[in-house]
Amino acid sequence: MGNRVNISSGVRWESIVGYSRAVRIGNQVLVTGTVAVDENGKVVGENDAYKQAQFILKRIEWALGKAGAKISDVVRTRIFTTDISQWEKIGKAHGEVFKEILPCTTMVEVRALISPEYLLEIEADAIVDE
Repeated sequence: MGNRVNISSGVRWESIVGYSRAVRIGNQVLVTGTVAVDENGKVVGENDAYKQAQFILKRIEWALGKAGAKISDVVRTRIFTTDISQWEKIGKAHGEVFKEILPCTTMVEVRALISPEYLLEIEADAIVDE
């Protein structure tokens, strides 16, 4: 299966809740649900699903890089939004990143995320050549 490598972004919640920003095992990299919060704990793109999605996808790309993967290695994304009527804005940002890669994806509406300022959360799974 390969060695396990946990990638931390350094946010305090990782140690409190007990999770990693990403985990690499062998040629698989799994990126945890990511919201639009910067390193200072500030929400990026408040009330703007498109800007939040753009920021989240950049954070996912950063986590993938730390695990030795690229955005082009992504094979699946999962998008959770609190307002499905924003799907086109979210989809536009997703498409700007993945229009050539075309991973499997799911977008669903959820009742709430941890903070009401978070309009969406995205997970990603990647497979890299070893």
